[in-house]
Amino acid sequence: MTVVQVYQKVRRNMKTSIEEEMKNDGPLFKNLQADDPEPEATEIESLCVECEETGTTRLLLTKIPFFKDVILMSFNCPHCGESNNEIRPAGPIQDKGIRIKTDIKDIKDINRRVVKQASASFRIPELEFESEAFSQKGVLSTVEGVIQNAIDGLAQQQTVRRIIDPETASKIDEFISKLEACQRCERDFTFIVEDITGNSFIENRFAPAEDSGTVVEYFTRSQEEDIKLGIYSEEGSVKDEDNVGEEDKHEGKDAAAQVDLQNEILQFPCNCSNCNSPAMTNMKVVQIPYFKEVVIMASNCEKCGFRSNEIKSGGGVEPYGIKLSLRMTDSSDLNRDVLKSETCYIMIPEFDFEMRSGTIGGKFTTVEGLLVSIKDELHRSNPFSFGDSAVSEEKQKMEDFFSTLDKVISGEKLVTLILDDPLGNSYIQNFYAPEPDPELQVEKYERTFEQNEQFGLNDIKTS
Repeated sequence: MTVVQVYQKVRRNMKTSIEEEMKNDGPLFKNLQADDPEPEATEIESLCVECEETGTTRLLLTKIPFFKDVILMSFNCPHCGESNNEIRPAGPIQDKGIRIKTDIKDIKDINRRVVKQASASFRIPELEFESEAFSQKGVLSTVEGVIQNAIDGLAQQQTVRRIIDPETASKIDEFISKLEACQRCERDFTFIVEDITGNSFIENRFAPAEDSGTVVEYFTRSQEEDIKLGIYSEEGSVKDEDNVGEEDKHEGKDAAAQVDLQNEILQFPCNCSNCNSPAMTNMKVVQIPYFKEVVIMASNCEKCGFRSNEIKSGGGVEPYGIKLSLRMTDSSDLNRDVLKSETCYIMIPEFDFEMRSGTIGGKFTTVEGLLVSIKDELHRSNPFSFGDSAVSEEKQKMEDFFSTLDKVISGEKLVTLILDDPLGNSYIQNFYAPEPDPELQVEKYERTFEQNEQFGLNDIKTS
């Protein structure tokens, strides 16, 4: 049973109406505390794979600190005594998959911590080795530990294989020795994790600074990969050729609807990205002065109080990329409006800090709000740099960075904020508009072939 199927079954056994769900006390995924009463698990009848009789599966939805929501599953069959326990991630599937390439050159690299979901594959191109997705359970380990799991899998049947097929066994032994050499850092190699759910992670050794040895790429899932995750496109969509004769008829209505959208706040149901409880998302079309039309989406969870907002460009792709450099000269610069699109890079030269595109999504906020979002994201995406398990040197480095960032947020320290958006959909408020702002440098540039390739623009044909 997949995570999607388990989660859907849990939701079916609970009250599925959004209004009824929101009347319940507390979030669906709760932190377990030592002094809390025994948590109530959800029980469902399940088929025992050993005796094919009916057993019981108990499901408990909880949180792992600094990680994510999980489902604890325990199965027991009263007929044959079969039992097993398993843990599954229950966080939302991301809009895009993730591909993380890390250069492994020394002992510190081999000890990078890794969150590898069951849906993730990993590769070592230098050895032409790949462990396919869904071939192993999800693990929280290190690069060395993930390779060790692969070695254990290859060595599992070697004793029998040496008897019935010595030649194949010898080749596998030779390959295992190459993997063990990688574990001992006797050779440099590239460690690649690719997860179609977008929920895997490799530790950044240099956080909060940019990791020069790691490249993170986001990709759009294929239809086949969506099906593997239980995501199906909606049925009953009308074909384009059926609408050809209706275009002229509805042109006037579409124009009127567009005007209405600018004056109306739309609402639709969703799940809170923090606690997974049912919530509502508000959406509104807004015209930003001296810029363009955008779509703002905001949600507020009544269960845990979590708030989030995201922004999408309402127009097409700009012909040029844009680089905005704001030299802060006063604490009032923190109040400037900022539109950061999903494709925008963020840089603060004074800290040698860079945040890749897609990290914190689209934001319509202020300079202060953007800096707070950066701080929250760094804390969320570097869970191994905090707590009792953190290395003291890394922990101190992160604390020093956060302390300096807090001074910038409070206006005590002034820095240069750079937004670099290859698609040209980002914006920083000009206090002197429509005249040029002496503290804001705006530079437009032509995208490179590689940037157009990254966003799929090289494949777009307009003729």
